[in-house]
Amino acid sequence: MTTTDWITDIALVLVVFRQLREARLDLKSYLIPLGIVAFVASHYLHSVPTAGNDLVLIGALVAAGAALGIAGGIFTRIRTAGGHLLIKAGAVSALLWVLGMGARMVFQVWVDHGGADDVARFSATHHITTGDAWVAAFVLMALTEVITRLATIFIRSRTVVREEQLPAGPRPVAAFDHTA
Repeated sequence: MTTTDWITDIALVLVVFRQLREARLDLKSYLIPLGIVAFVASHYLHSVPTAGNDLVLIGALVAAGAALGIAGGIFTRIRTAGGHLLIKAGAVSALLWVLGMGARMVFQVWVDHGGADDVARFSATHHITTGDAWVAAFVLMALTEVITRLATIFIRSRTVVREEQLPAGPRPVAAFDHTA
């Protein structure tokens, strides 16, 4: 792994630790993780191979990323205080994030330190045509995890805002107009 690989992988893992402390949910909350995965995608995603079972591999890891992202977004606390939305990643959310982002890093370290032959055998057996399929699968997994987590947080934050705007107490029932 190159220095850039280490920095980007660690930055992606650390994004969630920033949210372990409650803070305002603002544009920066969305742009930092999106910026990091955009950087990763622009540097590592050069093609999306479609031969053999490449798309099956990519689809499986994208689905895993979506599941991790949605679950991570659900297990992130969102509340209002002082007219602001506050966000705090809980332990489950942090664990899911580290699991998803860390898996990429662990896989790369394993491949670089003796696992390459095993990956090559698995790829040949399962008709995965190139190493680019693995790169695309893991990059798209990370991208999907980030986007689905942020989308889940955004949707949940809109729900919190709507609930905050509803008046407390029983709602008046409209009277039936007998004169009409």
